[in-house]
Amino acid sequence: MTTNAEVRPPVPPFTRETAIEKIRMAEDGWNSRDPQRVSLVYTPDSQWRNRAEFPHGRAEIVEFLTGKWAKELDYRLIKELWAFDGNRIAVRFAYEWHNEAGNWFRSYGNENWQFDANGLMELRYASINDLPIKEVERKFFWTLGHRPDDHASLSELGL
Repeated sequence: MTTNAEVRPPVPPFTRETAIEKIRMAEDGWNSRDPQRVSLVYTPDSQWRNRAEFPHGRAEIVEFLTGKWAKELDYRLIKELWAFDGNRIAVRFAYEWHNEAGNWFRSYGNENWQFDANGLMELRYASINDLPIKEVERKFFWTLGHRPDDHASLSELGL
């Protein structure tokens, strides 16, 4: 049984405005690089497909994200609405990061999200491609954490 503590507004059915709000909240969570915080927006039995990994449930999500952010350093993410309907949202995103050797990447992808009635994500399917970039090609320069509200979107950056 879901408790009130497990309600994550906005809840479905989504409007354009609430879908955008949900996406920005997700972006802020991922930009925190706090696996425990991020895991709490998913149902306890949430199912993911992330590249070739298939985390199931919050504990595996925390483990997955802990490993991800240990190798994807200086991670900065922008998400953008693609489409929405009822309890589903489609998102496109890009994030920049570097590895321990100092090699920079821009990772592009699409996510399909499905939410339960309480606004917790129960399904997340992500397809992601990594593009090696030179440090001078970076476009995401804000201080780690929340992307400033006046920072350009993916569309504005031509990404």
